[in-house]
Amino acid sequence: MTPDIETKRIVIKIGSSSLTSINGEVSRRKLEKLVEEVVRLKEGGHEILLVSSGAVAAGYRRLGYLTRPDSLPERQASASIGQGLLIETYCDIFMSHGYVASQILITRDDFSDENRYNNARNTINVLLERGVVPIVNENDTISMDFLKFGDNDTLSAKVAGLVDADQLIILSDIDGLYDADPRKDENAKLLHKVDEITPSIEAAAGDPGSANGTGGMKSKIEAIKIAMASGISSFLGNATTKDIVYDAVHNHAEGSYFEPKNNIQNLNQKKQWIAFNSGPQGKVTVNHTTREAIINERISLNPTDLRTITGRFEKGAVVTIIDVKGEVIGLGVVNYSSEDLNNFISKTEIEMKNYEKVAIENKHLVCHLDAEVPVNSLVTN
Repeated sequence: MTPDIETKRIVIKIGSSSLTSINGEVSRRKLEKLVEEVVRLKEGGHEILLVSSGAVAAGYRRLGYLTRPDSLPERQASASIGQGLLIETYCDIFMSHGYVASQILITRDDFSDENRYNNARNTINVLLERGVVPIVNENDTISMDFLKFGDNDTLSAKVAGLVDADQLIILSDIDGLYDADPRKDENAKLLHKVDEITPSIEAAAGDPGSANGTGGMKSKIEAIKIAMASGISSFLGNATTKDIVYDAVHNHAEGSYFEPKNNIQNLNQKKQWIAFNSGPQGKVTVNHTTREAIINERISLNPTDLRTITGRFEKGAVVTIIDVKGEVIGLGVVNYSSEDLNNFISKTEIEMKNYEKVAIENKHLVCHLDAEVPVNSLVTN
């Protein structure tokens, strides 16, 4: 096959219901359809990474359950069986087409630690550059509920940002984004082009997912918001549609396309990590004047900008920056521990001004400009 003129790095997320049979087991037929489309893209020169659900759904029947278990230990035990079945099937089918697939199991801790985050990024880049198809899933066997990404929709968006993807494709058992819930409103219309996630769109997103999955439309919208903030185009469509992946990449699929506005401030790797993965360890309160300067001028914080410090943290930690009313302004990386910052606040006005002069001359600011993320509804963890 002739390579496409414009090759892309593409992250494809496929949900449990799109991979499993009516009995809840891995459907080889469904996997073969997906792999064939991925191979078609690979032969066009594209780099492909899969974020695949299905481990719990694939394993619970082998554990003796008739329906998907509810308790965490039972789901984790099911995942320990199902993940092996899932990756074995993927590898077998990809190898039949001459491609190598790899398994990457990730936890939220891997993203919240900046060194591990960068290590995962470097490893995946090597795999993609060598023509391998990485298959990513959350490590459900050891992840605790309160430390999970929540669902693979969110994981896929964060992985797309991690690898600087050109496009995120989310496949599920739904046709795309509607202006109302099509299950309740027969006049609901499919939205083909979206350049902004408005409050009305979020309100129209329903919570429930399918019986074999964990994410509904709400989780997909949240994932797409993360991707758009990172400057990544996204597509949402039905996995059962013929040639859905190939057509999505070539912009003529039936579904919903999400394109970031041209004027959006794309977040670089550092800011993506701060905004979506770091997990703030404390809070710093600033005055109203500083709030406006951060938002409008992207200033860095000086010692005299601080009002109160909440929590205990060390130098290099990510903190939430709030105003005196408690409203979130953004996130930043501090150059001092909470103890040192509290010491700054306790200084007299004259002592503070003298210290600030020295701090600025030596570039010892509380938060560096390039490490701050302005207030935005997209700044979540």
